[in-house]
Amino acid sequence: MKSSQAENPAFRISLNAVSVRFRFQWVFKNLNLEFESSQSYALTGPNGAGKSTLLRILCGHLTPSKGTILFSYQQAKVPPEDVYRHISMTGPYMELIEEFSLVEAIRFHRRFKPFHPSLSDSDVLDLIQLPRNSHHKEIRFFSSGMKQRLKLALAVLSESRVLMVDEPSTNLDQNGIEWYHTLIRQYAGDRLLVVASNVSDDYRFCRNRIEIGAIGQTSS
Repeated sequence: MKSSQAENPAFRISLNAVSVRFRFQWVFKNLNLEFESSQSYALTGPNGAGKSTLLRILCGHLTPSKGTILFSYQQAKVPPEDVYRHISMTGPYMELIEEFSLVEAIRFHRRFKPFHPSLSDSDVLDLIQLPRNSHHKEIRFFSSGMKQRLKLALAVLSESRVLMVDEPSTNLDQNGIEWYHTLIRQYAGDRLLVVASNVSDDYRFCRNRIEIGAIGQTSS
């Protein structure tokens, strides 16, 4: 199933000499990269090289220490305060509201980030493929794998022009990993897709590979 975003003109993210520093240490320097709709990108590299940091830069969650980042849609600049409207993201460091039940989490999410228009709340529940007795259970009682399924589903099934996923197989068993690939195959559509991971199975479908070097340089 294709996302309706396949009909939309390209969304583009352009990095010009982007550098990030935390205190006195540079995470990476002088990144010049282009990301655009209908393309999938894998961010790889050693631990600590800055994959998650770069992903958060691409989402607009972090501001570069140096350099510029431009978000554009239909060749028009997207204001920084509107970037979040175009992007859905998930990562192991992102928290769920654990006092919610699964059903409540889905309803709450829809209020702020609509799902693909063809999907009802019941459809989303079915696609997550968790036991029925978990539908009204508080998320704090979920296993780590169940929480990861929910995080991935909320991001992938959202109606967005950009999808970014950090370490998607974290806490998933083999069935969960295959479920993740099916979800991507059916609902990523022609969005701009970025996966950050060192696990090749997480990004085996990505057309483009960007390796973040140990000293912050990149090669594709």
